[in-house]
Amino acid sequence: MAMEMRLPVVRKPLSETLGRDTKKHLVVPGDTITTDTGFMRGHGTYMGEEKLVASVAGSVERVNKLICVKALKTRYNGEVGDIVVGRITERRRSAEDELAMRGFLQEGDLISAEVQAVFSDGAVSLHTRSLKYGKLGQGVLVQVSPSLVKRQKTHFHDLPCGASVILGNNGFIWIYPTREHKDEDAGGFVANLEPVSLADREVISRLRNCVVALVTQRMMLYDTSILYCYEASLPHQIKDILKPEIMEEIVLETRQRLLEQEG
Repeated sequence: MAMEMRLPVVRKPLSETLGRDTKKHLVVPGDTITTDTGFMRGHGTYMGEEKLVASVAGSVERVNKLICVKALKTRYNGEVGDIVVGRITERRRSAEDELAMRGFLQEGDLISAEVQAVFSDGAVSLHTRSLKYGKLGQGVLVQVSPSLVKRQKTHFHDLPCGASVILGNNGFIWIYPTREHKDEDAGGFVANLEPVSLADREVISRLRNCVVALVTQRMMLYDTSILYCYEASLPHQIKDILKPEIMEEIVLETRQRLLEQEG
């Protein structure tokens, strides 16, 4: 039986390498965020004894005079325009609508869709009125915390490494081979089930492990962070990316490149 042994290594503390500017202001429920009464209360905060207090555990974010706490782990709360990835489990329309739609989408189908409306109970209404939405074919699904998916103008990205990603606001990430013909989007009502080449499978597997590495280190997921992490992982075998010391190494390099890009 093959065995693998790894010797202990000295790891560089992230705080020493990244500097103070990258440290986030983390709080837990009950922590005082500020005593300045000039700030407005946002999500995850409340006023108590003339001070702003955290009501959830997370990182403090400030936009002008508005302060909120972004929870480290949170349940997905839909917003109109969100991109979501998920599997159809049941239908809630009339029998006529259900019968008509069965010709296109069925229970068990994995799809991408856009949030059309949000109801008072938290339920959302979805639509797939564009060919970029609909059934998903060959690819890999990764589930992460929705709080780690960065909101962007587009959540569909073709990466230069030869694969594409759909970053669902609900925390579901779909990684699939990039189509050769751009008019053939990832969605639609016909799933592409053609065999995927070994080279494409390796790229998709590497991207999947890079997403897991970024999530493990609490890094925000968006096209640039995933691409930088992918490039940092290239000197390593795909299976080695999830080793703790290699994971820290490639995520640290990713952080540094993002900081350099921000200036």
